[in-house]
Amino acid sequence: MPTKQKETGHTIIVGDVHACRDETERLLDLARFGPGDALYFLGDLLSRGPDPEGMIALIRRTGAKSVRGNHDDALLRWRAAQKSGDSDPPIKGSQRRIAEHLDEADWELLEGLPLFIDLPDHELRIVHAGVIPGLPMERQPVEALLSMRYLGPNDEPIEKGGTVLWASVYEGPPHVVFGHNAQPEPQIHPWATGIDTGAVYGGRLTAVVLEKGQRMPPPEHRLDVLFSVPASARYFEPPSR
Repeated sequence: MPTKQKETGHTIIVGDVHACRDETERLLDLARFGPGDALYFLGDLLSRGPDPEGMIALIRRTGAKSVRGNHDDALLRWRAAQKSGDSDPPIKGSQRRIAEHLDEADWELLEGLPLFIDLPDHELRIVHAGVIPGLPMERQPVEALLSMRYLGPNDEPIEKGGTVLWASVYEGPPHVVFGHNAQPEPQIHPWATGIDTGAVYGGRLTAVVLEKGQRMPPPEHRLDVLFSVPASARYFEPPSR
């Protein structure tokens, strides 16, 4: 992936940040993020990493937009259970600590996260996890958008244990940029690009950087628009698949 810097006035889409605020700052510096640029995140904003408070502050400071990730959704389900008086949904210790420290403005930010964002200027769609090929967005199941990695034999969304990556059989337009399926290198398919490169697991934080009106390059030139920085540490052990 390139290490050169680009001019301002572009769109930056950053993979799963997981509260890696330092890495996010370094990646934005590499991409020369500045006034007039549009910044998007692929969700899983606050969990597992070292600095959820700093990540919230960065999002507010930059005016970034984000889709909802499965970890963001878990926080929101916990919040809904608290407000309704129902039994708490299962939420792990680190997630609970984050939830208990969020204020009302923080919750409003999370509640406003959509399941997908379309970027017509680039003929792109961003989602946290995936889309079922051939299915209109209004019919996509929430579990596909939040947690799918694979397609089952009947095109059902599968998170773990599958064999057919949804992105390998998806045909656009639009091109889909996604996260959730952390890999050492970006996943490059004809009509989809996965940019979760496992920053919170000690890997890298990766972004797509496009000039105004630029379309996603073909696979053989895809790395030209991908930028990344190494993680400063391994903050969380990778989960088993």
